[in-house]
Amino acid sequence: MNRLHTGFIGTGRIARALIAGLAAKENMQLYGFDTLPAAIESVSAAYPVDAAPSIEALAGKASVIILSVKPYQIEGVLGELKPFLTDKHLLLSVAAGISSEFIRRHTCDKVKVIRVMPNTPAFAGEGMTALCRGAAANDGDVALAEELFRAIGRTVVLDDERLMDAATAVSGSGPAYMFHIIASLAEGGVQWGLSREDALLLSAQTMLGAAKMVLTGSKSPEELISEVTTPGGTTEAGLKVMQERNIREILVDTVAAAATRSRELMK
Repeated sequence: MNRLHTGFIGTGRIARALIAGLAAKENMQLYGFDTLPAAIESVSAAYPVDAAPSIEALAGKASVIILSVKPYQIEGVLGELKPFLTDKHLLLSVAAGISSEFIRRHTCDKVKVIRVMPNTPAFAGEGMTALCRGAAANDGDVALAEELFRAIGRTVVLDDERLMDAATAVSGSGPAYMFHIIASLAEGGVQWGLSREDALLLSAQTMLGAAKMVLTGSKSPEELISEVTTPGGTTEAGLKVMQERNIREILVDTVAAAATRSRELMK
């Protein structure tokens, strides 16, 4: 079986989550480079990751290179990486707000690039990753990127990079909104006598179950709302408050604000 040689430049939280998922694959050879020796030492101790002494060394071993550094670091990393790139390399960038065109400008035209936006539920194996093809990448490259990121959850391929702002707003930032909703529902339960531990469990598991019903079934959220709502019942009473406060519009505006900010930060 041919082994896929995959390298990580930057071994922070998202990289570590992906490494944890990929480490279980038999055909995977993993490499890592980090400017912080303690970070790569920690990852190499926990997973079968060969520590590369330099970006040059990593590029010489890995055909797939995952750029998992902070956005402000990306230009410097690309400058170091550029002399060692060939048309055999595939670059996957998880740096928020960094366009594939920015990467092309700071490397070269022949380098294949795919922009990736994962999210923090990757740490629980339930991540949502949006991918968009950039410079020189082909269908096979996209399929390979999907295979890699399915190790930490689900993927969706966007056909226009401008849609990455919306994906960032919905799924990249979305976990924070879900945490806020879970905490708010739990607080309501506490105010009506539940222990905080029980209220949090009830709230979080209910959101998980509701999400699975949407993902595994064929019914829309609106249809599912109708099925659980009895006229004159408790759910209807709660939904009435949400409608009066226009929670739907608030969440739509939340996505718009995050997407707008994502576009403003784009390089």
